[in-house]
Amino acid sequence: MDRASGDGRLATDAESDGLVSVSRELADVSFGAVLAMEGTSRIGWTTPDGLEIVGRGAASRFAATGPDRFAAIRSTAEECFGALDHEGPAESRPRAFGGFAFHDGHVPQPPWSGFGAATFVVPRVQLTRTDDGTWLTVVEGDAEAAAASLDRWADRLERLPAMRPIGSPPGVASVRPTASREEWTAGVRTALDRIDRGELEKVVLARAVSVEPNSPVDVPAVLERLRRRYPSCYRFLLDFGAGGTFFGAPPERLVSRRGRTVETEALAGSVPRGESPEVDDEHATRLLESGRLTREHGLVVEAIRDQLAPLATTVDVAERTVRRLATIQHLRTPIEARLDGDRHVLELVEALHPTPAVGGLPPATAWETIRRVEPFDRGWYAAPVGWFDADGDGEFAVAIRAGVATDGAVTLYAGNGIVADSDPDEEWEEVQLKLRPILDELE
Repeated sequence: MDRASGDGRLATDAESDGLVSVSRELADVSFGAVLAMEGTSRIGWTTPDGLEIVGRGAASRFAATGPDRFAAIRSTAEECFGALDHEGPAESRPRAFGGFAFHDGHVPQPPWSGFGAATFVVPRVQLTRTDDGTWLTVVEGDAEAAAASLDRWADRLERLPAMRPIGSPPGVASVRPTASREEWTAGVRTALDRIDRGELEKVVLARAVSVEPNSPVDVPAVLERLRRRYPSCYRFLLDFGAGGTFFGAPPERLVSRRGRTVETEALAGSVPRGESPEVDDEHATRLLESGRLTREHGLVVEAIRDQLAPLATTVDVAERTVRRLATIQHLRTPIEARLDGDRHVLELVEALHPTPAVGGLPPATAWETIRRVEPFDRGWYAAPVGWFDADGDGEFAVAIRAGVATDGAVTLYAGNGIVADSDPDEEWEEVQLKLRPILDELE
């Protein structure tokens, strides 16, 4: 793994004198309209099971670099939450939102300005929607300020429209890849040579493309269009107010922790959707019967099981199925574990990142191959994004099917797993499918 740079430095603007959080149930409100309001720092998070959260501002912010970044974030967050008093239902509790760069030595540079090796914020204003209702939560320095802020925001939200038009996609003026097809194929052949020599079992190689839109990109509107086409996927938006906006619709859960129950999944091995139900089923059958794809998927399942085993009393692997999305089908295996003690979700995130579905095996050799072959910085692509709370519960997705929007451009990323009998031409075509979700909503 990439442990060569960084010294575990920690930065925080958490308020040391404590924070007060209060909540109020609301009638429904347009979360998209809240995301689109003027102001810095905005967070959007939606899960396939219906939890939806929008955050604005930062009551507390913490960041870390280096090989100890997971532990450093956890330690500072525990101090922050330990000094925070919350009044309201469990659904409306404050959470810390953010994520990590793929490599712990990541140094923010365009298009990743504002996204360090690890960054989280506790929003000053949080809207939470579940099947049971919608809540407004505010976090301030004392109870009087919190009560006044709650009243102001409730009044402000009442004046917002119940629905926000999503408009039309901005259109695409140009798409510029960071590497040509020939250069990417050469990288695949380099990986295959290392596999042939027994140095690697699998490595995931990614592409990046820079998209120039015809007009400014309304990221909340893009997310709403993604909701309609990919309702079973996560959707996230991270804008820390000091750079671009990272957003996407990842299909893959990295991990969730509720008490001692852990849920994760292996999602690896892909084929396209068919133009008819019959062709669709043919592709799915090929996916299930392909020796190469099932072997690739099996490596991911085994690695996740091995990564969880030291932290759990039991690890249960469910039956493998086919996950069908709008443009692509994946092999999917749900995995559930029972923790051996009171562990924080960030311990699980650290243990699982990166899974072989986005990194490779052995991990250290795969990471070194990725750094050598890919002509760009992954930034937060294929890394953990999500949230955690005061109890150490939380949920993280793998930040794939994602892009980062900056002034005048959107950079998109997609990757594919390379194993012993991978064909470079087939891998190229599969990567194009994985670029489509975001690109389609821009075009």
